[in-house]
Amino acid sequence: MIQGFAQLSMYTAPVRVQQASETWLARIVQLLSADRLPDELELPQLWLSPQLLLAQTCGYPLMTLLCDKVRLIGRPVYELPHSADGNHCSLLMVRADDPRTRLVEFRDSHGLINSEDSNSGMNLLRHQIAPLQQDGRFFARVSATGGHRNSLRWLKEGRGDLAAIDSVTHDYLARDSIEELCGLRILARSAVSPCLPYITALGVNAVQGEQIRAAMNQALADLPDVAQVLAIREVLSASAADYQVLLDYEHQARESGLPWLRP
Repeated sequence: MIQGFAQLSMYTAPVRVQQASETWLARIVQLLSADRLPDELELPQLWLSPQLLLAQTCGYPLMTLLCDKVRLIGRPVYELPHSADGNHCSLLMVRADDPRTRLVEFRDSHGLINSEDSNSGMNLLRHQIAPLQQDGRFFARVSATGGHRNSLRWLKEGRGDLAAIDSVTHDYLARDSIEELCGLRILARSAVSPCLPYITALGVNAVQGEQIRAAMNQALADLPDVAQVLAIREVLSASAADYQVLLDYEHQARESGLPWLRP
């Protein structure tokens, strides 16, 4: 029997999305006749474990921290307002009562990111504001909040002026937990990006990787109510070439004079 760590913890809100993810994962493991190992691993440790069976990661660390260290399984096709064809974006959000209507007006403001290594929270934001930088900076201050929902809360509390929010997170909340978005509005939309990839350990061969993806899609077919909650139509095959655009965005930001978000 296959043994390994299995965790789908990138989208944990609202609660019914988290519960649906767990139900989906349980069915995937069952279809693979696998034994899910208990774990309390931090995400980087989980992603790099030789015993990893299945996890979801962020596209930016996939191309940096995890480059050539994991096997890419695929990427989801979300059926949500700001996602299409296996792509999503970041939504640049501000308080609803902020009078500023153009991104350039937020120069020298306080920016919020979920983490330094996030594609949706940092990389796509950097790419969007890079053409507007002056003397190598855009924000007067940048704070890391630890999560997209934290960034939304900080915006509401006046602890920052602008944040880039993963569109899947936003759309889940808009559907099921609208109170977390009340008092906020979308200022701009970033360039598109491939959705967060599913990975397994590098020691898993290509055939086994395809078997995992097939089990993910079979589980969606077996659990239509779960698929509806997750708003996932299917898991597409994927390659590192699909995510090269994230490094292209990084390069474009550097060429525009903004290699780092922090001033």
